[in-house]
Amino acid sequence: MNSQKSYQTEQPTLYVVPTPIGNLEDMTYRAVRTLQEVDLIAAEDTRQTMKLCRHFEIPTKLISYHEHNKEVSGPRLIEDLLAGKSIAIVSDAGMPGISDPGSDLVRLAIKANIPVVVLPGANAALTALVASGLPTERFLYYGFLPRKKKDRVDVLESIRYEPGTIVFYEAPHRLKEMLTAIRQVFGNRQIVLGRELTKTFEEFLRGTVDEALHWCEGEVRGEFVVLVSGATETAPTTTWWEALSVYEHVVHYIEEGLKPNAAIKQTAKDRGESRNDVYDAYHQLHKKE
Repeated sequence: MNSQKSYQTEQPTLYVVPTPIGNLEDMTYRAVRTLQEVDLIAAEDTRQTMKLCRHFEIPTKLISYHEHNKEVSGPRLIEDLLAGKSIAIVSDAGMPGISDPGSDLVRLAIKANIPVVVLPGANAALTALVASGLPTERFLYYGFLPRKKKDRVDVLESIRYEPGTIVFYEAPHRLKEMLTAIRQVFGNRQIVLGRELTKTFEEFLRGTVDEALHWCEGEVRGEFVVLVSGATETAPTTTWWEALSVYEHVVHYIEEGLKPNAAIKQTAKDRGESRNDVYDAYHQLHKKE
């Protein structure tokens, strides 16, 4: 395993710096100092970060790094780091690398053996989770669901039986569609909507999915963290041979080294079917080959 010391040093380093998710007072002294001392700040939206820098008197040069330019901007930032510059990466709000391309830059830095230092700070998902009243012992953070209906449903189906609290992000104009999909796949579970966290109009709406859908009939504003209670039922058990035909099931055992009669007997036992029925099904197809 590769070892890397992760405390702040004078050598060129990639600093991952969280920024407030709404309330500027959540900016830490360490975050301000780091942004003042690095050579460059890689920002998701330089216009948004410029407002933050002006407020905290941070003169550091800003470089654009976001989802649409990361393939070009990422390697350039690594070159700057290798050339001796220290860089801080920030997102528009919260912890870089959570539902944004900051994680890609971290991977590039690690691959190039560049130290990565992550500062603790504001994060909407954890803030909402703690305030939700839902279990926190185990949780699954997913972030934004896909925009297409089929893809959204497929993702929800894949995590339907997750026993821990599930945490999503969602924009106001897609919230109702999202809740409709959750109702379809998860049923009428307990849910918490965290709206405009740390801002003036912060609000937590707690209830069932049906109640949340009813609330969405009105005007929906603000950015949301959506927390859904975990599943109380377990996933139905599946068997390795479930997708195989009877013939394919028998052939599998033959390829494993069993004689045909022994393979037929084992297949019948697996499926809870009579040996004669499995024998007939196998030999009907076997004769055709």
